[in-house]
Amino acid sequence: MPGRRLRVAVLLSGGVDSSTALRLIHAAGHDCTAFYLKIWFQEDFENFWSECPWDEDLKYARAVCDQVDVPLEVVHLSDEYWNNVVSHIISEYRSGRTPNPDVLCNTRIKFGAFLEAIASMGFDYVASGHYAHVVHASSEDGPSILKLSKDSIKDQTYFLSHLSQSQLKRLLFPLGCLRKDEVRRIATLMDLPNKDRKDSQGICFLGKVKFSEFVAKHIGELEGVLLEAETGDYLGNHHGFWFYTIGQRQGLRLPGGPWYVVEKDVRNNVVFVSRNYFSLDKRRRTFHVGSLNWFSGAPPENTEQLRCKVRHGPGFYDCSIMAVAGIDGDEDNLVVHLSEDDQGLAAGQFAAFYHGDVCIGSGVIMDSWDEKCFPICSKALEIARMEDKSKLGKPVRIMNLDTR
Repeated sequence: MPGRRLRVAVLLSGGVDSSTALRLIHAAGHDCTAFYLKIWFQEDFENFWSECPWDEDLKYARAVCDQVDVPLEVVHLSDEYWNNVVSHIISEYRSGRTPNPDVLCNTRIKFGAFLEAIASMGFDYVASGHYAHVVHASSEDGPSILKLSKDSIKDQTYFLSHLSQSQLKRLLFPLGCLRKDEVRRIATLMDLPNKDRKDSQGICFLGKVKFSEFVAKHIGELEGVLLEAETGDYLGNHHGFWFYTIGQRQGLRLPGGPWYVVEKDVRNNVVFVSRNYFSLDKRRRTFHVGSLNWFSGAPPENTEQLRCKVRHGPGFYDCSIMAVAGIDGDEDNLVVHLSEDDQGLAAGQFAAFYHGDVCIGSGVIMDSWDEKCFPICSKALEIARMEDKSKLGKPVRIMNLDTR
């Protein structure tokens, strides 16, 4: 951080991480203004509870600011959130892909629409409670670098990997040099009102709204069938393919498992499942990536010793990349080859790339399997195309694997 007093806009959610970030910047002698972002379905979902769950967030945010006399402003970004995030998420799920709302929130709202909203207010930086580390160049025209945080479990560089260089230049992440337990200790030492508050586990901005509630409200429900990929057996019904992602195990409610979602027929609203998801002949380590974003503005010249994250978490794969022409011939895509197999690759998710502890950029996973989908038997494909699936009768009685 530059050795002068800065004007910093701090994104405050009411949680302990952003609150600690605010207090650290304030304690360093900088001029802080806190901002709480309010978006459309905080009111849209108010009937799910006896009282609005976001009232508690705002109450804690105000209490934290009042402790040190920092002004708090509430910013309404309803239209921006709908147009730039929610509509895209809905479109992707209807197309059978699995988008990452947290990446979109960071890129388009927290450090997109919000940066535009305060552009004329004279702030030097925007800070948040993300677990990541930004190293700014000594000169204004030099690039800023996104590095892993000290806490490998909480690290959020994956969610920040699609930011532009111009966005990165404006950001401060005070928690990047701390572990979560250290943040909790600091919050206790500072006697923050929310020092004992539990971490939020929800999708960015969904808060306490369950993901299934969000999907049901804005995409709806449509009954379809669950078919076993290898046999075509009719196993049961579901409420819409958009509730499922490749590799999903939770929520299938089928006996004799574990069962996994292995493919989706979007046109016919059919979900294919299998108990052989982890068979050696079905594992996969090569996939295509598009919508590339490089913090340097160009693909890496040195592609040796690259690492890749395909989801949030501490896990990395060593990887190699090769540029290929995009479908339209204008945009370069990548073929990514991982050092190990991964069963959870889903189209629409992001792959973030690293050199050592530096995140160099990311792209969107375009396909889920090597050159072909999970092998679905001809009987299952034929049943999926049936117009009147009521002819299937009752679901088959599922036998345990060791009795089949």
